[in-house]
Amino acid sequence: MAKQHFLLLALVASIHHIAFAAATYDILEKNNLPRGLLPQGVRSYVLNPDGKLEVTLPGECNFFVTLGGQKYKLQFASTFGGVVHAGSITEVYGVDVQVKYAWLGFSQVDRAGDQLTFHVQKFTQSFPVSGFAVSPSCT
Repeated sequence: MAKQHFLLLALVASIHHIAFAAATYDILEKNNLPRGLLPQGVRSYVLNPDGKLEVTLPGECNFFVTLGGQKYKLQFASTFGGVVHAGSITEVYGVDVQVKYAWLGFSQVDRAGDQLTFHVQKFTQSFPVSGFAVSPSCT
């Protein structure tokens, strides 16, 4: 009997986890942003009426992406977020990119047509939206 309860709890927890992840990606898509901006493994999120979004992962998340022929290492803190607007995320925190030997924090992501522009400190770089169709896996 205890084994059945454990299996039922595990199933409910899995469904709950999947529902959180799907809802978080839906928030992006409803705001004309690709799901690939978020890594896989979302545990929970909070979306306030003013658009402030806070996302929780099981732990820190690192992965490499290749965009425009260059390889970048991204790092998401276990809790990260920003303010979601139609076509952009502002006030981003908890997300860094490694550029050469330095880690630089993202501040904003904007979509214009089929391009995403990332604001990293004083720099901006644009990439095709198609490069963000799939959510990356943490390593």
